[in-house]
This record gives sequence, structure tokens and C-alpha cells, in this order.
Amino acid sequence: MSENMRLCILIADGEHARLLRLEENNVLHVASDLDSATAHVVAHDLVSDRPGRTFESARPGSHAIAPRHDPHQLEKKRFAHFVAQQLCHAAASDAFERLVLVAPAHMLNEIEAALDAPTAQKVVGRLPKDLVKVPNHALSQHLQQWVAAPHRVM
Repeated sequence: MSENMRLCILIADGEHARLLRLEENNVLHVASDLDSATAHVVAHDLVSDRPGRTFESARPGSHAIAPRHDPHQLEKKRFAHFVAQQLCHAAASDAFERLVLVAPAHMLNEIEAALDAPTAQKVVGRLPKDLVKVPNHALSQHLQQWVAAPHRVM
């Protein structure tokens, strides 16, 4: 197997991820797709209860207590940890030698922070960009530094 074929590229956002392999002639091939189970769920369906109500004696009336965390952000964080876990399993089974992470900055940081040490050592590049909706055939122009020169460590 050529050295190029041992390179994998993760393209992710808060709801979708795909792992691409670099094949012969620098062609990117989808190795796996991951989608968040809550990708298209509205916020009120993500939380189990409505916010509580409080009554204040100083002011008449009541108001809802605002949730401390945005449920969509929590789900995106959970998804990032799930993606990292899948990468760790793939790395442990020797599915790749080198890994490039591509995601919006906040997602990139969450995924990278959740990687175990052996998988983190395989990361040779990171690109803080949302390329999830970019078709596979158009990704090469964004990933030239790794696709065209796979031996270069970033």
C-alpha cells in the first residue's frame, strides 16, 4: 500500500462527519459517514422538561428560568466526542497512519481534545473550515497541502 493510502481526512461539523481515504491518483474516497441522531431535532425536543418557573416577591408575576446551556451546543459537543471515539477505534485498528482534521474551529478543538494520545500523534494537519457541504470531488483544492504533498507534516 502506498504512503498516500495511509492518509485519512476527517471532514466534520456539529452534526455530520465523513472520513475520507486518499486513494490512487490522489482521489478521495469516503471510508465512513457519521451523522448526529439529533441533527434535525428542534431545541424543545432535546430537553426533557420545560424550564421551571419562579416567583419573586419583589416583582409581581413569574418568569421562566433560562436553561444554563444551549441544548444544540451540548449535542454538538457530544457528537464531537463520538467522532473522536470513532477515530480512536480506527487508529487502534491501524486503519490509518496519518490523519488530517477539518472542521469549524470550535468543533475541531472539541474533537482534538477528545482524542487519545496514540490517535493525537497521528494528526498531521488541521484546517479550521466547514467543508461538510463541499462535494468530495471539490475537496482537493482545499486540501492540497496534504493531498499533493502527503509526507509533509503540518
